[in-house]
Amino acid sequence: MHVIVHGGAGHAPDEPEPRRAVLDEAAAAGADADSPLDAVEAAVRVLESSPRFNAGRGGAVQSDGEIRTDAGVMTGDREVGAVCSMPGVEHAVSAARVVLAETPHVLVSGEHAVSLAADFGVETGVDLWTDRSRERWADADPPRGSPPREHLDWLAERFGGGAAGSAADPSSERNPQDHDTVGAVAVADGQVATATSTGGRWFALAGRVGDVPQVGCGFYASPAGGASATGAGEDIAKVTLSERAVRYLEAGDDAQRAADRAMANFEELTGSTAGVIVLDADGGAGSAYNSEAMQTSRNRRTD
Repeated sequence: MHVIVHGGAGHAPDEPEPRRAVLDEAAAAGADADSPLDAVEAAVRVLESSPRFNAGRGGAVQSDGEIRTDAGVMTGDREVGAVCSMPGVEHAVSAARVVLAETPHVLVSGEHAVSLAADFGVETGVDLWTDRSRERWADADPPRGSPPREHLDWLAERFGGGAAGSAADPSSERNPQDHDTVGAVAVADGQVATATSTGGRWFALAGRVGDVPQVGCGFYASPAGGASATGAGEDIAKVTLSERAVRYLEAGDDAQRAADRAMANFEELTGSTAGVIVLDADGGAGSAYNSEAMQTSRNRRTD
């Protein structure tokens, strides 16, 4: 089993070494799994449980004071499951796998996704707040009970680029957790799986959904390999960053060149910051980013 994980592309983390230790733990958990799909779920669950990342516990807070999680999973034979806008679900990746395994659908949203997850044994009703996120939210002077237009006025100076602009600047506050979406890609015996999970973007409009649960944007896989993206979600969605990376694999590039070309194309088109990890069907790995930092970890189990 070959596994690569990432902890988000954005500003440099305050405590890089403890954070890297969690990434190493996640990659090891994935490498011990029985299948690539098991591997990416196991790896991402470790990251969702750590408040050092913006996925699961410690996720970003939307303009109505709610933390909502999103995730997507996909296999090389193009089986897909995704969920979005789920309050109180720490392990969004497991909820996404429920959609893949138990439904005829690709994406389920909101309270319906929460109910579906609960019905298949995924824990719901979890308190996703941390002391750090409570403090940041309390300092933000958020709107209370206001209509969406007032929320948009409030977030214009907080969510990079404003309501109608590019999200090239992740936050006017330069917070090291703004782009800490997490993801994993795994391959074994020619089988491929990928997963991406997030708590969203700080100060987004209530109900906002970014790239993460959109096929080809935050995640994508084919028989050639898989990719997981992180960064400025609106722009990642506009150019389908993960699919671009996998298309380069399909055209014959190795994993590192596929990652480099996808990121170069993304930056040229958007001017925004992002990162992507790529794993080809033979276990070759690559990663690229144009933000200040993106931490990754790799692990390989040989039987």
